[in-house]
Amino acid sequence: MTEAGTGTRTGTDGGRDVGAGGAVAARVPDVPGFARWPGDGSAKAEGKALRTRVPRSAHAALDPDGSRPGVVSAVEESNRGRIPGLTPIRAGRMAATPFAFLRGSAGLMAYDLARTPVTGIGAQICGDAHAANFGLYGDARGGLVIDLNDFDETVHGPWEWDLKRLAASLVLAGREAGADEDTCREAAHDAVGAYRRTMRLLARLPALDAWNAIADEELVSHTDAHDLLGTLERVSEKARANTSGRFAARSTEATGDGGRRFVDAPPVLRRVPAGEAAAVAASLEQYLGTLSEDRLPLLARYAVHDVAFRVVGTGSVGTRSYVVLLLDHRGEPLVLQVKEARPSALVPHLATAGFDAPAPEHEGRRVVMGQKRMQVVSDILLGWTSVDGRPFQVRQFRNRKGSVDPAALAADQLDDYGRMTGALLARAHSHSADPRVVAGYCGKNEELDEAVAAFAVAYADRTEADHAELVAAVRAGRVAAELGV
Repeated sequence: MTEAGTGTRTGTDGGRDVGAGGAVAARVPDVPGFARWPGDGSAKAEGKALRTRVPRSAHAALDPDGSRPGVVSAVEESNRGRIPGLTPIRAGRMAATPFAFLRGSAGLMAYDLARTPVTGIGAQICGDAHAANFGLYGDARGGLVIDLNDFDETVHGPWEWDLKRLAASLVLAGREAGADEDTCREAAHDAVGAYRRTMRLLARLPALDAWNAIADEELVSHTDAHDLLGTLERVSEKARANTSGRFAARSTEATGDGGRRFVDAPPVLRRVPAGEAAAVAASLEQYLGTLSEDRLPLLARYAVHDVAFRVVGTGSVGTRSYVVLLLDHRGEPLVLQVKEARPSALVPHLATAGFDAPAPEHEGRRVVMGQKRMQVVSDILLGWTSVDGRPFQVRQFRNRKGSVDPAALAADQLDDYGRMTGALLARAHSHSADPRVVAGYCGKNEELDEAVAAFAVAYADRTEADHAELVAAVRAGRVAAELGV
C-alpha cells in the first residue's frame, strides 16, 4: 500500500514494520530464552578463535600430577556412603580387567581430565561415556533406539571429557579383545573423527533437523559401520526379548492371592524386610508427581505387588537399588527400578576445569533431566523420588535394553563401533552446546583426532597401571574383593 502524496510503502514483513527506505523496526522485543534476530553469524568463528588459546594438538597432553590420589584411596573414597557389604563385589568387578577398572573409576579419571586442556565450551555431558555405556532400549511405540544409556554422573561440564573417556575406553576394550595397538589407536582416532564430522553436519542443518538428526536407521551408513550390522542385529534380537515380563518370569513366583513376589537369588537379588519394602512403595507417590500428567492414567492401571533389592552395574555396585513389581488387571508385569542417585563423581573436579558445580535440588532430578537433555528419545516413565531422605531415580527396568560388548568385538569391527559411538556422542552434546561453536573449534582436518587418540593410548596405559595396583592391593589383603560376582 502507498500513502497518498508520499510514495512511501508501508506494511509488514515477517512480523516487523517496514518503514521508509525499507528500514525494518522490530514489532516485538527480543524474548528471553530465544535467539536474537538477526544473528551475528559469529558462532563458528567463536569456536575457531578458541584454537589460539587451546590448540587442538594440546589435547594429547596427559601430564603426571604428584598429588594424584593413589588407587586404593580413590577406590575407598568412591565407596564412601555405599552399602559396606557390597563394596567387595564392586572391587572384584573393577579388578577383573583394565577396562572394568575404567568403568568403575569415573571420579579418578575426572581428577586427571581436570588437569588437561579445556576450551571452556560447556555441554550437558554423560560423565561416564565409556564404550559400554551406549546401547539399545525401547521407545514408547515398541521400537528400538540406540543412544547413550547411563547417566549417573551427568553434569554440565567440558565436552572434551566425554570424548576423551570414550576414546580411552575403546583402546582398553580393543586390548582386552586382543586387537593390535594400531587397531586400538585407530578406533579411538575414528571415534573422534566421527564426533567432529557429525558436529560439522549438525552445524549446517536447520535447528529442528539437527536436533533429531541421524535417525537410527541412518546411523550405520552415516558412520560407515557396515561391519557392525550382524552384531547390531543379534543385539537387537536379544533386546526385544529383554522385557519386564521375562525378568518377572525368572525372578518371581505366584502368591496365594493370584499375585506374584520376588524370589531370593543372592547375591544379586534379595527380598527386603516389610518396612523397607513399604518405604520404597510409598515413595512412588512422590515419583508420580515428577511425571507428565498424561502418564498417570497408564500407571493407575497397575498395582504394586512387591519390592526387592538388586545389585547392578560396576560403578553402581553398593548403591541402593530396588526393583518394584507392578501387575495390571491381567497379571502382566511392569518392573520399575528405583535406584539411588549419588552426587556425580565429576563434581569435585569441575572447578579445577573452570566450571561451576551448583548443588542440584535433587540428585535424582539431576540424572533424569540430564538424560532427557542428551537423548533424542527417553523412557516415558523416567522420574525421581526420595526414600528415607535419600534421592533416587526411577525408570523402567529391562525396557528392551541391549548393548554391544566392545571388548568382544572383532578387530575389524572396533573402529566401526568407535565411529558409531562418536557420532552418537556428538548428537547428544549438540542438544546443549551450540554445534556451530564446537564444529568451529574441531575444524576440518584430523588434528583433534590425532591428539585425542594419543591421549587415549596414554590414558589406557595409565589405567592398566592403576588396575595392576588394585589387583596387587586385593592380593595383599588391603582391599576386600569378591571376584567373579
